[in-house]
Amino acid sequence: MSTAAELESKLWSALRSDRVMMLGLVGKDDGHTRPMTAIIEGEDRGPIWFFTSIDNEIVTAGGGRAVAAFVSKGHDLFATIHGRVSISQDPAAIDRLWNSMVAAWFDGQDDPKLRVLRLDPEGAQIWENASSLFAGVRALFGADPKEDYKSKVLNGLQ
Repeated sequence: MSTAAELESKLWSALRSDRVMMLGLVGKDDGHTRPMTAIIEGEDRGPIWFFTSIDNEIVTAGGGRAVAAFVSKGHDLFATIHGRVSISQDPAAIDRLWNSMVAAWFDGQDDPKLRVLRLDPEGAQIWENASSLFAGVRALFGADPKEDYKSKVLNGLQ
């Protein structure tokens, strides 16, 4: 059984390694989200950064309330993160976060189309996949799957 703190720690660890999130604005663009590569800087809890261009719908809308969905590569962890996304052209942030994967998409750090999105998490819901061999064996021996499930969901950040 995972504690709330363990689930949150698993989320940040998975985000650092898997890095792809579906990001969208709440109440805009019919709830459309788009795949974005997340950069986690510093300690857990964000902010979460994304490089993008001026034609991204989040940029053209001016940012705002956002939701990001995440599935770990092993499909053993799922999450939604809610918060506010802001748009930046801060040269210090761009320089600090710049990497070879970002460089492949832009004409350098001074590209006029380059923007950085900053997602400041305010809340999250995290699910740990209970569909494992161990869970199946427990169910065979009469374990209540609803009780097991309760320890695998976290509402909010600790």
